Amino acid sequence: MYVDANLEFSNAQAVTATALATNVVDLQPQSERLNALQNIGIGEEAYLVVQTQTAATDTGSDATLTVTLESADDAGITTNAQVHFSTGALAFAAFSPAGSKVAVVKLPQHLAYRRFLGVRYTVANGPLTAGAFDAFITKDVQAQQYMKPGYTTA
Repeated sequence: MYVDANLEFSNAQAVTATALATNVVDLQPQSERLNALQNIGIGEEAYLVVQTQTAATDTGSDATLTVTLESADDAGITTNAQVHFSTGALAFAAFSPAGSKVAVVKLPQHLAYRRFLGVRYTVANGPLTAGAFDAFITKDVQAQQYMKPGYTTA
């Protein structure tokens, strides 16, 4: 799967409490600012992929995680913020193992996205004591299998 660094929200981002992803995507570079809203995903399908990179842990194994794709007028994703996709509250077992696919979803098209696009991790019943996540936009989603270190093929 091809991952463009300009479309990467998180790269092994440690998440133990509610947080915005490390990076946001500016949908309107300075030279292209024509209006406040954008329609992305026209022409080719694009997917949001969120996966657990490092196993998540918590003391009671009862934490939940909600991942949302949001856009707003500012890079902090606070001004005129809109939620475009939400996983809903995921049970600990659904997101905690390394390699878990938290979300693989086609980006909603024909929506009015604000200038900045970001991912928010909302932890409830936590905090998590460990865990790292990857989140990015890609145009092709492929099966992916993680191997333990030292794995070899014959």
